[in-house]
Amino acid sequence: MNVLKPLLCAAAIAMQMATASAATPQPLLERALALSDAAEPDVIAWRRHLHQHPELAYAEVETAKYIAAALGKIPGVEVQTGIAKTGIKAVLRGGKPGPVVALRADMDALPVEERNDLPFRSTAKALWRGQEVSVSHVCGHDTHVAMLLGAAQALSAMREDLPGTVVFLFQPAEEIGPGAENPSGALAMVKAGVLDNPKVDVVLGQHIGAQAPKGSISYRPGAMLASIDVFNIKLNGAGGHGAAPWAANSPMLAAAEIALGLQNIVSHRTNPTIDGGATVVTVGMLQSGNRFNILPETAELSGTVRALSAQNQKVAHEQIRMKAEHIAASYGVKASVRIDTGGGYGVLVNDAPTTLALVDALKAAAGKDKVAEILPSMGSEDFGAFGGTGVPVVFWILNASPYPDRAGPTNHSPLFTVDESAMRIGVRALTSATLAQMTRARTGTP
Repeated sequence: MNVLKPLLCAAAIAMQMATASAATPQPLLERALALSDAAEPDVIAWRRHLHQHPELAYAEVETAKYIAAALGKIPGVEVQTGIAKTGIKAVLRGGKPGPVVALRADMDALPVEERNDLPFRSTAKALWRGQEVSVSHVCGHDTHVAMLLGAAQALSAMREDLPGTVVFLFQPAEEIGPGAENPSGALAMVKAGVLDNPKVDVVLGQHIGAQAPKGSISYRPGAMLASIDVFNIKLNGAGGHGAAPWAANSPMLAAAEIALGLQNIVSHRTNPTIDGGATVVTVGMLQSGNRFNILPETAELSGTVRALSAQNQKVAHEQIRMKAEHIAASYGVKASVRIDTGGGYGVLVNDAPTTLALVDALKAAAGKDKVAEILPSMGSEDFGAFGGTGVPVVFWILNASPYPDRAGPTNHSPLFTVDESAMRIGVRALTSATLAQMTRARTGTP
């Protein structure tokens, strides 16, 4: 093993970070942070309106109108609507030449009933898969939109001094998930050409969470969030009477054994030692039968595969098919396996040099002791679809626990809440990272 090589690489990275952080003129950075702070009242107002009026994936019609109206009041911003159904692309051209930096926020809400005592709690309803459901922003996308509007407002006020162009992407349908009839909003926007005209050089994004103290920021170079695929297994046999199981050929036992069999894929078939070796196979649904004395003729299982490497993702897919088909055959029933992959939910891989070069910008936004590198997560996000084009991407987590001494409820929980004061840090992070990327490119920092 060459011990010297990694030490030299580490030294080179540290030198790159030092050069990059020194590239942003201090007066320009201080002005951006001050303007970000000044946007806080508007950011809170925008967030509260959006929180009370959530809309589901590809149904963000009123949300898009509200965002477009807010953007229309910001000088210098060119607004395009109706992209990927309800998405918005806005362009702010700086007064000086430089790179094109895209900033992304997702807009859609979830079919979850919010349970808290917020005065602006959502009471909205909508149709989801043919049923009326409660709708709420329990993943924090309302804050993402509000913070991006705040960044647009702050950067607009200094547009004459901006060394480059900023593209603001308000994206629909991040929550639609793989296997849906429509692709994810990020993939749909990419296909609609939002990274062209002007040609984007880097895409930056952030996600709010409540698992760490408010105002802190978590980042990671390389693989940060897992891919997600949805599998569905349908079993067909012959039903019968509970008093004579030998006269039937019910798939119920096969379904149970398949559910158990899938659990050893990770422990015995995927390789945990490779880079990004973490893999999760989860059965989330098993349905069969509807009466105690009737043996059903059908059964169905469904679940997810999450992986941080394409190699283990492929192994998991192969094993699901093999186990389902062979176990079903051993019971004399037929298995039909479908695995919905792609759709914009691949591994989210942050470009390592770009991520490391922006760390000091994030520290300028949140404080030197408030920014830390984290381990990868098995959660998934469609933001990686922007990186799938070859454009470098950087994604970070803005922490906003509502409690001073412990984590808050997780995203997607009916109890999910955040400390609104953290949004000020989120706006600062977006503006300072934008400037850092612009000045980094201008000075030729690698």
